[in-house]
Amino acid sequence: MSDTESESTVRRLASLRDRLEAGMDRREFLRTLVTGGYAVGMAHFLGVEDFLSAADGEVPVVTAVVREDPSDPYSLTERTQTVPADWYAAVETATELNDRLARLAFTGYLGSAVVPGSYDSATASVSIGLSSDADSIPEAISAFADDISINPETFIEIESIEEGPDPTTAEPRFASHIPADGPPSGVACETSSSMATLSPALYDPTDEQAFFATAEHAFEEADSAIGERVTLPVEGGDLLTLGAVEQAFPVEDIVAVSPDDGDGVQPSSWIDAPEPVRVTGQLTKFGLADLIARDEELEKVGALTGHTTGRIQGIDAVTCFTDHFCRRGQIRWGGEMDLTDGDSGSVSYYPDPEGADDTVLVAGLNNARTWWPGQSYVWGVSAYHLTEMQGYHF
Repeated sequence: MSDTESESTVRRLASLRDRLEAGMDRREFLRTLVTGGYAVGMAHFLGVEDFLSAADGEVPVVTAVVREDPSDPYSLTERTQTVPADWYAAVETATELNDRLARLAFTGYLGSAVVPGSYDSATASVSIGLSSDADSIPEAISAFADDISINPETFIEIESIEEGPDPTTAEPRFASHIPADGPPSGVACETSSSMATLSPALYDPTDEQAFFATAEHAFEEADSAIGERVTLPVEGGDLLTLGAVEQAFPVEDIVAVSPDDGDGVQPSSWIDAPEPVRVTGQLTKFGLADLIARDEELEKVGALTGHTTGRIQGIDAVTCFTDHFCRRGQIRWGGEMDLTDGDSGSVSYYPDPEGADDTVLVAGLNNARTWWPGQSYVWGVSAYHLTEMQGYHF
């Protein structure tokens, strides 16, 4: 990471409040933020008051998008907090480097991720996955970046991509019953050719429509996921039809399933955790960065492995391990034992620190896990990236 770039960002942020005026219009305010070195993707969530209330050496960031009314998934509001300006600058510098690496995509590049440090350290790094000799790294990076310190331990060497481990012999978790407000997520659902985990309800704010959701790759044997039906096995032998896929997003690896009018079952934001929890919002990139800085863990409930927890290992990640394209906006967390075939479609989440005891914020979707020596984590698209790219939210 470039110390010069990071220090420059800190200086620009330090002078930002002096340039802000409480009466400036929205367009002028956003222009001031961008020219002051603030992340474009976050600026539109913030107001002048957020900056004026921050102490010297601190800047405001949006950490979550939450429901103002827990029962109304469209009553969204932004939650902000202040963070050290030098830490923010380090994370932004690492994010820019990570984006450059992904765009350069030099030979042997398999992906990378931003790893924020603690608030005290005010640092951030980029972890890079390689399939080639590590000696090629400095030459590749020197083509577009200067003053970047690289720790060889952050790299992995993969000679070849192999098939993952055999599916677990554990019995899948089926829905025990269907509550009046819809089936919970974290239980098994079925496609015509596969089994996956039912995601929490996915919402389209444009039409205010709720969808069932699960992993898109659960339909890989079909020519297209669009129109494919999804069913929900219920303990006791019943099979409930949830609906048909209306939208499919292969890159984000998720489908939106329109509820079937016949059975009348609607999507639910409940997760079938040991103590059931309900989704009332989702974390942003800086919300995840904050959790890493404080060494907090995420949780998940999958249809096969059940409830597990684990530390976040990287955000804003790029993964090029599978398929013919790279996936951006990914989260790396936990270990490879936290996911197995049939768990795809589950979400990682974190207890809402300002909500009721049974409320949580979604971090992202779980779609795959490592299967090679040297690294161990689960990965999948972050909720914030899904919203940025497709407009849907949890």
